Parts: sequence; C-alpha cells; structure tokens
Amino acid sequence: MGLQLKMFGGSQLGLLRPFYVRPASITLPISRCFSTTSPAFDWLTPKFAERSKSPKGRPSLATGGSSRGTTVVWGDYGLRMKDHDRRVSAAQLKVAEETIRKRLRGMKYALYKRVSANIGVYTKGNEQRMGKGKGKFDYWAARISVSRVVFEIKGKIHEKIAREAFRLAGHKLPGMWEFVNKDDPPVVGLTKLGDGVTLESLKRPRRSPPLPTAASKTTASSVPPSQ
Repeated sequence: MGLQLKMFGGSQLGLLRPFYVRPASITLPISRCFSTTSPAFDWLTPKFAERSKSPKGRPSLATGGSSRGTTVVWGDYGLRMKDHDRRVSAAQLKVAEETIRKRLRGMKYALYKRVSANIGVYTKGNEQRMGKGKGKFDYWAARISVSRVVFEIKGKIHEKIAREAFRLAGHKLPGMWEFVNKDDPPVVGLTKLGDGVTLESLKRPRRSPPLPTAASKTTASSVPPSQ
C-alpha cells in the first residue's frame, strides 16, 4: 500500500482522503457569543442606577377610592402593612424573605414579592457642616404605604403554617403587620371594605347639607346688602 501511495503526489493524493457528506435533514445549531435570555429580576437592587438622587419622600395614602396593592392577587395568603407607611431597607426585606423560606423549607410553594427596593438612601457622616450636597449613597430601600401587601404565598401549605411564617417575618420588619387571606376585602386608605362599608358609601359626604327653611329665607331677605 505504501508503494502505491508513493506513485501519487500533490493534488492527486488529496483525492484518496476520506470525506463526509452531511445529510440535508440534519441542521447544526448556530453558536452565539452572547446570551439571549434576560437576566433574573433582582427585587432588592434596581436594574438601572438613579440619574438623580431621590429625596426621602413619603408614600401617598390612597383616599380617593383606590385599593390597589391591598389584596392578595397571585397567592393564597399575604403579609400586609397595618399601622402606617414607612421606608424599609433592602436588608430588612431580605432578612424577612430568608425567614419565610427557612420556615417553609422542604415544602412546595411559590413566594411572590409585591414591592421593589428602588429608592436610594443617601447619608452624611457625623459632625459635618450643612450644605455640600446630599451625601453619598448608603443603601437601597422601598417605600411601603399603609395597607400594602408585601409578600404572598401560594402552594400546598396549611393556613397555620403560612400564618406562622408571616408572623416570624413581621418581627424582622419595622412596624405592625397583619395576615390576610385571598378572600379578604380590599382597604381604601385606613378603612376596610365589608360589613356594610362599600366604596360608594365612602365617597358620599358624611353630613348632608341642611335644606333651606322659611325662616332662613326671611332673615336672608331682611339683611340689607353691604355698601
């Protein structure tokens, strides 16, 4: 065989090399140098930095008839702010989430977060003079209004276990918190709807204006017009 190969040379030797023809039905995947999947949403850190330093601010209290964010939407049970609005840091929210997951370890559930820590908190050092700007970035926080649902749980979990997990998480967060179910009525401002209290009754004036009487008409006509 070796003697026969010596008879061929150059380009003629390339004709003897085995080659593989790919079938037309087989398609190879196209390799990409980048990932097309979107990154996981981090609710404790915003995706984009702030263009300007955000002020302290206060969460608005919905008194015009809005009950958004006060009911359980995706889960079966929820944890809701009870006393008044405040600013909760991302570290406190993370500790509360870890407390819930630690209590429900080994169970099948889904935990939903209803708030996002997208407010930057800026502080100054001690014994500094007034002025010279707002200060340097310290941590991320979330403005949580009163009667706002923060966490929700959905899964094959008994109500007592979910109540215990939210009770432990409420101790890690500032303020007072309450346990809510899926069927609990919404809250408008500080008033819970239900038990005869409706949204229409809240929009009506509490005191009806008095009707004009005959005595009031005579007194109004007897008073001379001011010069």
